[in-house]
Amino acid sequence: MNEQNRLNLIVSHFIGENENLSIEPLGKGHINDSFKVKSMGKEYVLQRINHHIFQNVPELQRNICRVTGHIRNKLQERGVADIDRKVLTLVPTEESALFLKDNKGDYWRMMDFIAGSKSYDEINPELAFRAGQAFGEFQQMLADLPGEPLFETIPDFHNMEVRLHTFRASVKANKAGRLAQVADLANEIELRADEMCKAERMHREGLLPKRTNHCDTKVNNILFDEKDRVLCVVDLDTVMPGYVLSDFGDFIRSGANTGAEDDRNLDNVSVDLAIFEGYAKGYLQNAASFLTDAEIGLLAFGAKLLTYMQTVRFFTDYLDGDTYYKIAYPDHNLVRTKAQFKLLQSLEEHFDEMQRIVRKAAGR
Repeated sequence: MNEQNRLNLIVSHFIGENENLSIEPLGKGHINDSFKVKSMGKEYVLQRINHHIFQNVPELQRNICRVTGHIRNKLQERGVADIDRKVLTLVPTEESALFLKDNKGDYWRMMDFIAGSKSYDEINPELAFRAGQAFGEFQQMLADLPGEPLFETIPDFHNMEVRLHTFRASVKANKAGRLAQVADLANEIELRADEMCKAERMHREGLLPKRTNHCDTKVNNILFDEKDRVLCVVDLDTVMPGYVLSDFGDFIRSGANTGAEDDRNLDNVSVDLAIFEGYAKGYLQNAASFLTDAEIGLLAFGAKLLTYMQTVRFFTDYLDGDTYYKIAYPDHNLVRTKAQFKLLQSLEEHFDEMQRIVRKAAGR
């Protein structure tokens, strides 16, 4: 069976057989493979789920069903119009399952395509403000999600203690024989290690709650309409329990960097405080109503933490011989490490100002 016939067969399990079917690749996702499906005047998104990363697909899909159902209820309570464009809609199989496992062992799901939507890869202060509103409202709507906590689709994804344990094992093993040339950088990581684990300590002491997080808060995970108004937050595979400071910090790490994530010219790399302020204002406009003082006080720290965490992850992979991240040249992971570390230094330099921006935005 060729690939096109295979896709046709998979689609038929969700929406039945149809001769007038169109299936085309959609987007450039790094994890899942996506296709746009057109059938009988309707449009859908078909995705092959990367079950090597998301190893428990039933729980993954159950998470998404719980989250989208709760958001839909909230929107209905508010009398919001055009709800089908403001929350993802899963399409079940004809057997009412949330996913399909095919005879090759691949997992598939289908959703309604949100018409008239667009996303951005680049960011400016106004888009940052709207993105902050979107992720703040997303967390606000899910703050009272009933039932047990969501399943952890990637265990310990933002757990700094676990990331450091892995890093230290890599330093000790020195598999690729690279440690001697970068020992100073390893020392810089260790100098900050105790501070960077304080979120886990505070959680154990009952001072920092875990909430329903998105865990991939990039601007391209928000859909906008033709007038750049937020429609909805997408890419819900990593929605799971976490600290709000992580979601806040991950947006700043990825969106408020004046350079590239792998910039060789470190003079290009610093924190863009206009992006930081735009995001903080938008986020706290919606999120301040349910966050504790402790959580608000740690948002700026979250930017440092997630940048430090990514520094550690790139550096760990470099020491291991580049086994996790795809690289374009031999020292790519070291270049990424140094760029992230430079961003971390900029965040440290501007930390007091970032704290003032957060406090003002929160009205505290």
